[in-house]
Amino acid sequence: MRDTGEVSSKTAPRRQPEPASAARTRRDAATGRTRRRTGWVMRAVLVAIVLLAGYVVVTGVQVWWSTTRDAARSADAIVVLGAAQYDGRPSAALQGRLDHALQLYEAGYAPLVVVTGGRQAGDRYTEAAASANYLEGRGMPGDVIERETTGGTSYASIAATARFLADEGLDRVLLVSDPFHNHRIRAIAREVGLDAHVSATTASPFSGVNELRQLARETVAVSLGRVIGYRRLDQLGLRLRQLGAEELEEEAGDLPGDDARGERQEPTGEAS
Repeated sequence: MRDTGEVSSKTAPRRQPEPASAARTRRDAATGRTRRRTGWVMRAVLVAIVLLAGYVVVTGVQVWWSTTRDAARSADAIVVLGAAQYDGRPSAALQGRLDHALQLYEAGYAPLVVVTGGRQAGDRYTEAAASANYLEGRGMPGDVIERETTGGTSYASIAATARFLADEGLDRVLLVSDPFHNHRIRAIAREVGLDAHVSATTASPFSGVNELRQLARETVAVSLGRVIGYRRLDQLGLRLRQLGAEELEEEAGDLPGDDARGERQEPTGEAS
């Protein structure tokens, strides 16, 4: 065979263009997968919303149900949750709680009464001092009254009470507050180690829209407290109030002569 000296070369086959129908099919498949993923996500979100709503509704029913129950029984101490006072005069909310505690004491449910609540900015009296003075003025012996004067929230007051009762070897308590408060304060007391039951005042100044607002607030608080714990919930609430106070101070700084503190209004109760 004769060598011509030419170098033969192979030509690469040319790629045929993809048919339009095939490209469309591939795009449709990708779109279908995306839609399916989106559908699963939306269904999961919907299920989560339904479960969350159901959890809150059930909690709300439990909070309301607890307002209808009086669990008064013998205890080591009656613990009165604080509320606003005005220069030593208990607010309507606090007076209702104190009158009920006095009735429980006179009925022999416990030999000791603990009044709780600290001092608001600008106050001369703590809530506990105003409470103790009120009870003594209505015939309760001063030596059966213990004052817890450091708490600014329900959790802080109950936790502090639990500590000094533990020092005395006591843990059975009968809590007194407004009815809407029942479920949460009992849960807080049990979280800090108390054997707690609740007997709410029957003379609460909260009614109508105000009572519904408090029940809604308690429902949210209990829903969160069950998940994160009431101590963490209390810390979160304190932080939020601090942030709110800082914002008020900044606004007051821009408005000379304004009083950023404001005035507390009746009826009011410690529902923190």
